[in-house]
Amino acid sequence: MPQAEGGYVSLGNNPKTVYNATTEPTGPQSVIETVKRAIGHVVGTSNGQQDVALLNTKGSQPLIIGSRDRDKIGKTLNTKMPSAPSHNAEEARLLGTMPVDPMDDIELRSVQLQFPNSHGSITDACDLRRVPTDKGDILVAIQGDLTKPPILTYHDLGLNYATSFAGFFNFPVMRGLLENFCVYHVTAPGQEEGASTLPEDYVYPTMDELSSQLLFVMSHFGLKSVIGFGVGAGANILARFALHNPDKMGALCLINCVSTASGWIEWGYQSFNARFLRTKGMTQSVVDYLMWHHFGRNPEERNHDLVQMYKSHFERSVNPTNLAMLINSYIHRTDLNIARTPSGSPQSAATLKMPVINITGALSPHVDDTVTLNGRLDPTNSSWMKISDCAMVLEEQPGKLAEAFRLFLQGEGYAVGALQRLAKRSSIETHLLKQ
Repeated sequence: MPQAEGGYVSLGNNPKTVYNATTEPTGPQSVIETVKRAIGHVVGTSNGQQDVALLNTKGSQPLIIGSRDRDKIGKTLNTKMPSAPSHNAEEARLLGTMPVDPMDDIELRSVQLQFPNSHGSITDACDLRRVPTDKGDILVAIQGDLTKPPILTYHDLGLNYATSFAGFFNFPVMRGLLENFCVYHVTAPGQEEGASTLPEDYVYPTMDELSSQLLFVMSHFGLKSVIGFGVGAGANILARFALHNPDKMGALCLINCVSTASGWIEWGYQSFNARFLRTKGMTQSVVDYLMWHHFGRNPEERNHDLVQMYKSHFERSVNPTNLAMLINSYIHRTDLNIARTPSGSPQSAATLKMPVINITGALSPHVDDTVTLNGRLDPTNSSWMKISDCAMVLEEQPGKLAEAFRLFLQGEGYAVGALQRLAKRSSIETHLLKQ
């Protein structure tokens, strides 16, 4: 039986064909069985209309019941069915062209935030190791082949290896990068998810001591030289390590790095935050400051879901006492004491000797700090980059950061051919997704 484009069928002269067209392929069914299947989906008409349309269980074809069958159904359901004159041909054609909206019977009852599984995937893919140091054990998550050149990462305040780097290292280009590198994600003492509260008599390491712990990590895994990749407080720690151990740092990628001591405003805010974390736990004011630290102002306007995910992490997954200790070390940091040496003059101040890429987001509150750092680096082996439309670069612009990091490594002679193939593969995947 022909079917109109809108999904309705015409009765014609024989209403029995309607039942045959709307039953399952297993065989004919009676009128009573058809009505039972259609209960709950009745689209009734008023007394002034002509027929009753019943949607079948699949919701795709309606069942048009003629006047002769209305009495049978009415007796079966003990319901008086409306009576009306039959359709004329023109009205039947109009009815056949009416569109069917399959969403009519769908009701949205609730919306729940679903956390992306990228954080869980990096956790499952990592080999977690506890490395002993002179200031206690620290957690190191290894991702990739141990025989490959090492990349060593360090996270920012309020985060750990998973929440800071999961989304970025699961980006297509970075996933392919793991074929050529092994990543060692270092987590500061007591900052891993689900960490127990550090003892009351525990003296948290200073920023210089946190950087010295990396020597224990490299010795534990037998690493001679690494590529540093740090964000915020982690970038400051890696810069200190590179400054004191230039032969152990082959290249350095610093994101939102601060090279100076804390100012009075930062020291005051963070001192209050540390006090609240010890006495009251994770308060709303501390969460707001951490969100500003990572995302700058008005992040909800850029990515509401991402903001809610990190707020939930700060409120539920961070040990407040341990975070207060790390914040206290960070605000008592010393100046890196590096300076750009003018060309032709004797070198009177220390600086970072390895290649450095200094990155920030255009909306980050740390742009001025990265500009200050750029003015203290040697221009012959460093570059400064500001990525637009973001503050937390790893989460908001992972594609641009991955491309910059790829070109940086390629310029330093790391796996040039492999990285070019990765970039080409990523561009092809992006093109196919757009199609």
